[in-house]
Amino acid sequence: MLNQTSTAQTNVVTPELRHEFEGFVGSLLGAGSYEIHPLAGDASARRYFRVVAHDDSWVLMLWEPFEDNGQYPFLSVRQHFEKHGVQVPKVVGMRPDKGFVLLEDLGDLTLERKFWENQTQDLSIPYYKQAIDELIKIHYLASADRSPCTAFNVEFDTAKLLWEMNYGREHLLTGLCRIKLSDSVNTELTKNFTSICERLHAEPKFIAHRDYHSRNVMIKLGRVRVIDFQDARMGAIQYDLVSLLRDSYVNMTDDMQELLLNYYLDGRKRLAPSLPTPSRDSFNHVFELQTVQRCFKACGSFASFNMLRQDTRYLKYLAPTLKTVKRSLARFPEYRTFYSVLEDHGVFDQNFEST
Repeated sequence: MLNQTSTAQTNVVTPELRHEFEGFVGSLLGAGSYEIHPLAGDASARRYFRVVAHDDSWVLMLWEPFEDNGQYPFLSVRQHFEKHGVQVPKVVGMRPDKGFVLLEDLGDLTLERKFWENQTQDLSIPYYKQAIDELIKIHYLASADRSPCTAFNVEFDTAKLLWEMNYGREHLLTGLCRIKLSDSVNTELTKNFTSICERLHAEPKFIAHRDYHSRNVMIKLGRVRVIDFQDARMGAIQYDLVSLLRDSYVNMTDDMQELLLNYYLDGRKRLAPSLPTPSRDSFNHVFELQTVQRCFKACGSFASFNMLRQDTRYLKYLAPTLKTVKRSLARFPEYRTFYSVLEDHGVFDQNFEST
């Protein structure tokens, strides 16, 4: 389910924790001896372990204790997605008082790895199409069913989108780049950010996975599976599409992006024919605006990993992601203050790996 082992201190299996793990797993799967291997997680507080017994394996997710009352986002969203055919990992068992959830092991092959292991990008297109198929189910089948699900309780409203952009200002501009902005420039930048977020908030909202990039799409036995969906919320469809097609972890060509956007829009027509179809110009306009917001937020995240915990692994993704921001932001002359701040302070051209 995750792509590499880790010896990070947060994932050390203490004797006490091993005893609890083995007791929990043993009660579900039968008494026996289990190997427990830490797995590399993401930027969250969740911890993951691979549990191995003979020829079988599972993934154990450890988070904070929770109540099994339908309001635990991971389980709520997983159940809602599964109900509508989205390929998500199966839950083998859980112990809420300890924050344990034992999951099907999806292996180590991510969509990102599949993209890079091929000689040409075209060979990864069938897997990206599968990922689009899952996204269409999330956006339209899961969104149409208003059964209880935590994803319906939160949304990408102006405040949330603006928080994400300000995260980029704080950690990339002020933090990593050490840019001191005058009060007047800061005020104009806030106006630009607010306008972008208000326009995106005005778009029709569907369930958004929220982090639908190539590291959160697994491939098991030739079929894609979706993970890391617990933060799903209502938002514009372009949010997930930007996450997937303008992903910081791959260098997808414009032609491949266009092919997959067309594939998505054709799938939308088939699955949700009653929905109004936006003009392609209108759709593209929002896609570019969402690119500015989503990718600048990603830059803030990459910078924060370095600023807050001295994790330099993500700095290499800043320059290509900022190049994406630059291309899209240049389409919106009304946000010239935002563009000028990045251009005039050399942010677009900085080599962050030497920072």
